[in-house]
Amino acid sequence: MKWILLDFKSAKEEWFDCSVQLYTKKIKPFVHFEVQHLKTMKADRDESALKKNYEEKVLLEKISTDDFVILLDEKGTKTNSLVFAETISKAQQSGKKRGVLIIGGAYGVSDKIKDRSNLKICLSDLTLNHLVAELVLLEQFYRAQTILHRIPYHNL
Repeated sequence: MKWILLDFKSAKEEWFDCSVQLYTKKIKPFVHFEVQHLKTMKADRDESALKKNYEEKVLLEKISTDDFVILLDEKGTKTNSLVFAETISKAQQSGKKRGVLIIGGAYGVSDKIKDRSNLKICLSDLTLNHLVAELVLLEQFYRAQTILHRIPYHNL
């Protein structure tokens, strides 16, 4: 299974770019993995619905019916590293061609994207900056791969 992480990144930080490269490099020996930072539109808070609709269209163009979609959502299922690894394993055994991880935009995602998701996961009860959320997700995805391949990274 190929994996792709889709997000709407608006900030540019050197530390973040280095971190994404580092974790992508660490993940690649286990699975084909890529990160796609999608462009969004600039919108004020009072135009949040317009922005969500725009991002919905962009996301729906990127995902197919044969994708296993995991959405990061503040109202999603709370998990831990071992359960997340099991979730990734089940996705990889689902027969789907591609796994898609989605981090929505600043105002979240539309109901259509939520409905399309096979699974919704909450990373934290804390509100995380998009860059931090993506870094946590990348680290947890790498950790899941080491758990699944029995590589001593996660202390059981």
